Amino acid sequence: MTENEILNAKILIVDDADANLRLLEALLAKEGFSQVISTADSTKTIDLLTAFQPDLILLDLMMPELDGYQVLDLLAKHIPKDTYLPVLVLTADATIDARRKALALGAKDFLTKPFDHIEAMLRVWNLIETRLLYCQLKAYQPDLNPIQYR
Repeated sequence: MTENEILNAKILIVDDADANLRLLEALLAKEGFSQVISTADSTKTIDLLTAFQPDLILLDLMMPELDGYQVLDLLAKHIPKDTYLPVLVLTADATIDARRKALALGAKDFLTKPFDHIEAMLRVWNLIETRLLYCQLKAYQPDLNPIQYR
């Protein structure tokens, strides 16, 4: 996995606060990520998932219309079971219940706001690397099946 492959990953940010969107966009751009889109409207998440096909989703929990839990539930219905698409929850809700519920609904990682910028970028990097390795393995899977003898 090359650095360039990781930095070319597609990242979708879903957060209702414009300041949070701008901060995350700036952090990702400073890190070198170039394919980032964001929305303050959580109801657009599934449409953006389909159109953009992200490699990582950064998701807030406390949003109007659809909260992050509802978005996670929708994502589970729209992402095929044999696909690894990580969701990193970034939320101000620091309760253990929020963490447990988000992880139970399919989030792969969880950070509370305010978060350490370096730690957040390391988690983004790790989740994308895992996603891309999973995709590579899946592409090679037909070659890995044992030979069938008659």
